[in-house]
Amino acid sequence: MKFVHIADMHFDAPFTTLSKNGLSDNRRLEQRQIFQKIIQYIKQNQIEYLFICGDLYEQEYVKASTIQYINKQFLEIPQTKIYITPGNHDPYLKNSYYQQYQWNPNVTIFRGQIQKISNQNINIYGYGFEDFYQKNNLLDQIPALENNKINILLTHAQLDGSIGANQEEAYNPIAKKELKELAFDYVALGHIHKPSYQDEPNQTILYPGSPIAMGFDELGKHGMIVGEINDNKNIKIQFIPLDEKEFVEQNLSIDEISTKEELIETINQLPIQENQYYKIILIGKRNFSIHPYEIEKHLNPQIIKLKDQTQIKINLNQLAQQDSLKGIFVKNMLQKIQQAPQEQKQKLIQAMEIGLEAM
Repeated sequence: MKFVHIADMHFDAPFTTLSKNGLSDNRRLEQRQIFQKIIQYIKQNQIEYLFICGDLYEQEYVKASTIQYINKQFLEIPQTKIYITPGNHDPYLKNSYYQQYQWNPNVTIFRGQIQKISNQNINIYGYGFEDFYQKNNLLDQIPALENNKINILLTHAQLDGSIGANQEEAYNPIAKKELKELAFDYVALGHIHKPSYQDEPNQTILYPGSPIAMGFDELGKHGMIVGEINDNKNIKIQFIPLDEKEFVEQNLSIDEISTKEELIETINQLPIQENQYYKIILIGKRNFSIHPYEIEKHLNPQIIKLKDQTQIKINLNQLAQQDSLKGIFVKNMLQKIQQAPQEQKQKLIQAMEIGLEAM
């Protein structure tokens, strides 16, 4: 059997990272283009199964016209069996399109209980979210597998992840060890936007990642998993990139830059690839005050974000020895920084630099 495995499409996501540059609408159009690529691949390669493992759309923002568009795309592949497990962004709520909309006959939507569907020599198990959080997984409800069949599990899950201080705000946490013990031939997951398909030999528990990058926390290639399982349960897996755009981070040292105008000119002279969105991270010792928002307005539209990680160009240890207001301030701040937990040090450094500039 041949399948395509995707997740985290997030149709009608606001793309807030791109909003100030007016690129959000473009990115939503690119979402549709990528989805069409997936459908065309399935059609051209006669793929029997499409697994969509959660967050197909954004419950908060999705429009009825988008649901109609998705369903129209599904009409293009009537011979393909489509299985959807709702996730935390598109849970199976009473007012959700999963429950209120008439989907095509080839679409199966899993709900909040384990469901088993048998197709000839294949058993497909799945369950989805019925709320925006799911504290417990349902693995203990899965009956013993039929070893003479190919067994596949679909769900939207947080694999080996911490559920944090508020244990109610969990996303179907699953231990990989527990999942492996169930011995599924393939586990199709969603929720993590970075692909995970080559982390270990003979990997059968996979995240395809999001088909389209949502922002600068999702660097690298994005696409879909294409797989094939034969009657002997041998599996072939391939990751196919789909997103022609890529979010890129690039460091820029400002040690030799003296003014805001020179900084703007330097950034705008950086080599820019047509299909990339950039975050420029400023590093080094600065000679002047930097206000990223003011500078961003003058940059190439593909430069979406400017992050200041520079330090003030001053010998703080020498200054701390001075018997002056600045010296006393720096001495006290350096002591606080030294004693502070690691996660607070950068904020204290920034506070000290703001104080110095104010003086």
